[in-house]
Amino acid sequence: MPDSRRAWLRLAVALVIGSLGAVGMWSVVVALPVVQNEFGASRGTASLAFTMVMLGFGSGGVLTGKITDRYGIVTAIGLGIGLLGLGYIGAGLSGSIWQFIFIHFLIGLSSSATFGPLMAEASHWFDRYRGLAVTIAASGNYIGGTIWPPLVNWGMQTYGWRTTHIAVGIFTAIAMTLTLIVLRTQMGAGVQRSHANAAPPRVDLRLSTNALTAILSLASIACCVAMSMPQVHIVAYCGDLGYGVTRGAEMLSLMLGFGIVSRIGSGFLADRIGGIRTLLIGSLAQGTALLFYLFFDSLTSLYVISAMFGLFQGGIVPSYAIIVREAMPAAQAATRVGIVIFASVFGMSFGGWISGVIFDATGSYAAAFLNGVAWNLLNVMIVVSLLFRARQRRRLAMA
Repeated sequence: MPDSRRAWLRLAVALVIGSLGAVGMWSVVVALPVVQNEFGASRGTASLAFTMVMLGFGSGGVLTGKITDRYGIVTAIGLGIGLLGLGYIGAGLSGSIWQFIFIHFLIGLSSSATFGPLMAEASHWFDRYRGLAVTIAASGNYIGGTIWPPLVNWGMQTYGWRTTHIAVGIFTAIAMTLTLIVLRTQMGAGVQRSHANAAPPRVDLRLSTNALTAILSLASIACCVAMSMPQVHIVAYCGDLGYGVTRGAEMLSLMLGFGIVSRIGSGFLADRIGGIRTLLIGSLAQGTALLFYLFFDSLTSLYVISAMFGLFQGGIVPSYAIIVREAMPAAQAATRVGIVIFASVFGMSFGGWISGVIFDATGSYAAAFLNGVAWNLLNVMIVVSLLFRARQRRRLAMA
């Protein structure tokens, strides 16, 4: 039953799985400066590891989304667990920077089902609190982002980055397998979902499914290029300013911790004003935080701005999943969410890479922050156009 006690229990288990699987996105951010120094690589080259994580995460989201729509979320996550463990063990045994970079595609691919498809699946468990459920499921990514960076940083300083990666691979494979067994027990007969009795879309933008998917994908690329600058480079940025990578890891953890608050809050907001308006509020706030990075770089101000950035942008990506469920058929939800998430991680990967290239070319991150602001403005323009179209259609329907 939608919104039932069993649905909330499933959501709690899904949150744990998402938190474990999120290590694939965040460990590379902490390891970036250490691996760069060991292999004698440039900042732009080392940043390609994050790019490969994002490309694997995005393409895997489409693949696991299709698997989820057809066979269920348990099958999709189960296929990725072994790959995640092997990916981290392989990263720890890398003999060159390029081996380290390319194996992160596998790490991103294996983590993908624990984000976009899991959000789409959670949306089927709720009706009244659908927006909140989607954002809670997505919060696993940020809970992992809050917990994993300091743990990985501690492990690298204590045992070395190679041993830490191998240990992460073994631990996540075991822990995610046990948690997935619990989720399967909670889902029971619903492991393989039927959409025969699903409710129709709530929002009619008078756009084809493919057209709306393309528009949302472009918007997500734009917002995530902007989002990637602080998230990917805050650790390296703090190192360059002389504050040390430990401070940067703490700021990343703080950023993602406040992102959890933002994500859950955006879920409450989306259940009241809809996904499009929620997305616009998050995008405007994110652009504001990026501007602050341009003018303040003291240690205290960076802590404050990082917290603000997390609080402002955490609900942006889940808003796309909410819009998909509001405006598209339920039977296509995981696949369409996977496509839009692929676009978002392409934006994150491109943004992470181009920021490193801009740093190599200019010797500072100022131009990279300006680049993020410009992409954020493009996102705002797209979302405003969707909101204007939705208002037009509502007036026409009332007439």
